[in-house]
Amino acid sequence: MTRSFLVLTSLLFLAGCQTNTDPVISQEKIPDEVRAQQIKDLQFGMFICWSFSSFSGMEWTPTLDKDASYFNVTGVDTDQWCRVAKEAGMQYILFLAKHHDGFCLWDTATTEKKVTNSPLGVDVLAKLRESCEKYDLKLALYFSEGDWNWPGAADGKGLHHKMGVGINPEMKKAQLKELLTQYGPIEFWWMDHAVGTGGLSHAETVEWVHQFQPNSFVGFNHGEPAGRLSLREKGRPGPIGDVSATRYNKDAEANYKGYLVAEFTYPMLPNSAKGGADWFYSLPKHDHLAHSAEKIYADYLGALEHGNIFSLNIGPGYDGRLREIDVKTLRQVGEMLLADCGGVPHGFDGAHFAAAAEWLAGTSPTDASSYF
Repeated sequence: MTRSFLVLTSLLFLAGCQTNTDPVISQEKIPDEVRAQQIKDLQFGMFICWSFSSFSGMEWTPTLDKDASYFNVTGVDTDQWCRVAKEAGMQYILFLAKHHDGFCLWDTATTEKKVTNSPLGVDVLAKLRESCEKYDLKLALYFSEGDWNWPGAADGKGLHHKMGVGINPEMKKAQLKELLTQYGPIEFWWMDHAVGTGGLSHAETVEWVHQFQPNSFVGFNHGEPAGRLSLREKGRPGPIGDVSATRYNKDAEANYKGYLVAEFTYPMLPNSAKGGADWFYSLPKHDHLAHSAEKIYADYLGALEHGNIFSLNIGPGYDGRLREIDVKTLRQVGEMLLADCGGVPHGFDGAHFAAAAEWLAGTSPTDASSYF
């Protein structure tokens, strides 16, 4: 373990030990320009994808023949997720609440296909909220608008074979209401349009979200443009309106005038990983594969340059923990951030980081431990 990592860990642990109260959901709308800057200030976060596809070895997992027992994890360590995120200089967790398979990672009243009915028997989202509070991280949510369990769906085949997608607007509203009212403030929503709107248009979805949390930004990876957040799935840094920075939302990026902030995301697994899933835990044969810390840090700097937020995707394994290669890589990113001091994570005094950087460089006459 390097000295730089020990210093960074000490800083992050101290901030994580701050006393937190229950998160308060504000009903007073913050002016757009102020709220947009708050979202931009999130800078860098961890996108956690964990669901049925973590076990199937496929990105999309047909679901009608599977109940909650298919999610047969042996544990969950949300503290590890948040601790590693903090060590990497991240400021938020973007968590997959529900994928197209309809399996809910919270204790919903809308379906029996939920994590509290799985062998794990734990409300993972509630546990994650506690860990986010412990480590002073914000929380954002991914949500699949459509659902293969809803009327009209073809169990994972609807998009490819044009056989229809799941429609249940009242169920979609009920699920979003639970998430918006029971789990504290949600910084932003990553709405996945891959299997349709679920019967509630994007404009209606934004309006529904804002009934409960007016300051929560909403983005859609493609489809009807709406909301204040541009989502760039498998994209890259760039100013709002840069169509080359997005793969699936070029028309909206070029023509929609409502975006105030752009987010980009891609999986930790590089393109050299063949077979398996990209966004979820893939296959054991890929356990040694990850993007380099240098690439990740370069994209972090690009996010800072353009006022973007960068959500790096990671899939926990069967034990509910991050892969060793992910932990190692993210710690390297954290060391780069600390050594360069190009960005100071939320909640830290810049003088402390500057002192630590001088100590790491061997130019400080004072041991950095004296600052803490």
